[in-house]
Amino acid sequence: MEEWYFEYAIDRNRVGLLGDIASVLGMLSINIATVNGVEDTRRGFLLQTDEPGKIEALQSLMKQVTNIHVTACRKPTLLDRLALRHGRFIEREQDEYTTYRFTRNDLGILVDFLGEHLKKSGNQVMGIRGMPRVGKTESIVAASVYAGKRWKFISSTLLKQTILTDLNEEEFNTDNHVYIIDGIVSTMRGNEEHMRLVRKILRLDAPKIIEHPDLFVNNTEYGWKTFDRIIELRNQADEEITYDGLLRNM
Repeated sequence: MEEWYFEYAIDRNRVGLLGDIASVLGMLSINIATVNGVEDTRRGFLLQTDEPGKIEALQSLMKQVTNIHVTACRKPTLLDRLALRHGRFIEREQDEYTTYRFTRNDLGILVDFLGEHLKKSGNQVMGIRGMPRVGKTESIVAASVYAGKRWKFISSTLLKQTILTDLNEEEFNTDNHVYIIDGIVSTMRGNEEHMRLVRKILRLDAPKIIEHPDLFVNNTEYGWKTFDRIIELRNQADEEITYDGLLRNM
């Protein structure tokens, strides 16, 4: 069975609309694995069929259904699956790297998003921006648990200031570790021995997450191309992320 993500926007939420859609899917013998409303104005489905031609027929038939317009019909992505699970879209912006935006109310979906990426093997670097006590580090730790991996702070201020200069052999096991670097602590407080360890960690074939990536880029030889994706976490959607207060306390 192949899976497909099907989504439509509701122009007018009339009585029986979902029933009409379900009837069309039933007529085509397309199985509905998951259905959920997405942000009140859209409805998403995870569909299953062993005949791709049925999906083409579905798209043609949907043009005849009033009060909706189809917004997606594709193989499901991670973002599609999370939208179905949580009933909301992840806001993102395409630029040199891809930026994903969350608020503190979205910590559940953020943990799932991070965790799904951390499950993947191989090298990846993610940056996470946000003000103090917004939930950055806690989300990373929870996502590591979700992914079944151990987290290792190379630098941090979560419980007390951590600035490591070496790891033991087991801690270099890239199969089951997530390495966490605080960009401010490493660049403002770390000595050369610490930075040698940071560079060694960044060469590992393992997932790394760097908090405060702006300061890390500004104060090291690494650029934005180092990052596979950037995550922004705010208390409210309009909160400005600024480092002035953080730097004054360093």
